[in-house]
Amino acid sequence: MSKKLVLAMGLVGLVAACQQPQPQPLPEPMVVAPEPVFQGKYGAN
Repeated sequence: MSKKLVLAMGLVGLVAACQQPQPQPLPEPMVVAPEPVFQGKYGAN
Protein backbone atom coordinates (compact mmCIF):
# COMPACT_ATOMS: atom_id res chain seq x y z
CA MET A 1 0.00 0.00 0.00
CA SER A 2 2.74 2.46 0.92
CA LYS A 3 4.66 1.71 -2.29
CA LYS A 4 1.62 2.73 -4.33
CA LEU A 5 1.30 5.91 -2.29
CA VAL A 6 4.97 6.79 -2.82
CA LEU A 7 4.68 6.07 -6.53
CA ALA A 8 1.55 8.21 -6.82
CA MET A 9 3.14 11.12 -4.94
CA GLY A 10 6.25 10.89 -7.12
CA LEU A 11 4.14 10.91 -10.26
CA VAL A 12 2.21 13.95 -9.06
CA GLY A 13 5.48 15.73 -8.26
CA LEU A 14 6.90 14.88 -11.67
CA VAL A 15 3.83 16.19 -13.48
CA ALA A 16 3.87 19.38 -11.41
CA ALA A 17 7.58 19.94 -12.11
CA CYS A 18 7.17 19.49 -15.88
CA GLN A 19 4.33 21.97 -16.35
CA GLN A 20 4.93 25.26 -18.12
CA PRO A 21 5.46 28.14 -15.65
CA GLN A 22 2.69 30.70 -15.52
CA PRO A 23 3.71 34.18 -16.73
CA GLN A 24 4.24 36.59 -13.86
CA PRO A 25 2.10 39.74 -14.02
CA LEU A 26 4.13 42.93 -14.26
CA PRO A 27 3.87 45.13 -11.16
CA GLU A 28 2.05 48.40 -11.75
CA PRO A 29 4.21 51.50 -11.45
CA MET A 30 3.68 53.41 -8.21
CA VAL A 31 2.12 56.85 -8.50
CA VAL A 32 4.17 59.42 -6.61
CA ALA A 33 2.16 62.27 -5.12
CA PRO A 34 3.85 65.61 -4.41
CA GLU A 35 4.70 66.29 -0.80
CA PRO A 36 2.24 68.69 0.87
CA VAL A 37 3.65 72.15 1.52
CA PHE A 38 3.49 73.50 5.08
CA GLN A 39 1.04 76.40 5.10
CA GLY A 40 1.40 77.57 8.66
CA LYS A 41 -0.22 76.49 11.89
CA TYR A 42 -3.81 77.20 10.78
CA GLY A 43 -3.64 76.52 7.06
CA ALA A 44 -3.50 79.13 4.29
CA ASN A 45 -4.64 82.11 6.40
